[in-house]
Amino acid sequence: MIFWTASVAGLAVAYLFGSMPTGYLAGKLLKGIDIRQHGSKSTGATNVLRTLGKWPALLVLVVDVLKGAAAIMFAGWYYPWLGTLPSVAPPTALDLQSWVPWFVGLAGLAVLLGHGRSIWLNFTGGKSAATGLGVLLALSWPAALGAAAVFGVTLAMLRIVSLSSMLAALTAVVLICGFEQPLPYRLLVISGSLYVIVRHRANIQRLLAGTEPRLGQSSQESNVKSSAESKI
Repeated sequence: MIFWTASVAGLAVAYLFGSMPTGYLAGKLLKGIDIRQHGSKSTGATNVLRTLGKWPALLVLVVDVLKGAAAIMFAGWYYPWLGTLPSVAPPTALDLQSWVPWFVGLAGLAVLLGHGRSIWLNFTGGKSAATGLGVLLALSWPAALGAAAVFGVTLAMLRIVSLSSMLAALTAVVLICGFEQPLPYRLLVISGSLYVIVRHRANIQRLLAGTEPRLGQSSQESNVKSSAESKI
């Protein structure tokens, strides 16, 4: 019982890593605003860019990536460490070494959930794309670089952050399945990528409607442009 309680505590720590409301804090500290009341109402780096500027957005992006990586590194250390404690030893029937990747995978999901549903923000938050990149970076840096490259190329060509993020998430699935990785890691990336895409469902609707703003363009400007084009 002590082992399982300690295991759940480890997942809670990963969730708290993700739930740190970086974008919200940037809005409060820099402009005294609740960023959830501005722009896309997300606390992610893209909305920070539109609302606060490029340097705050870069800081939020870096911290959000580090949150994901930190949660995976913590889990990779924490669960093997539990096995060294006589008072928290796992059940004799449990091979902890083979179970560690599964605990790490659950920690990855926990940090993504924490970012998207932060306990400090009444369970609201961002789209978890940057945090997901951090998770992938800690699991498999070649897959992370490949996903980041797809994001960068798509963004440079189309200047649509949401579409770039979703294509990067799909790329991550293809790459992680193509590399030699434990099954729990593959399942983590697949489920995490699906979670990121689901978090973009409003963006998908705007993409289909042709009203999704491009980088450097506000939602209002995009709607006006779309309305003008429909009248031509």
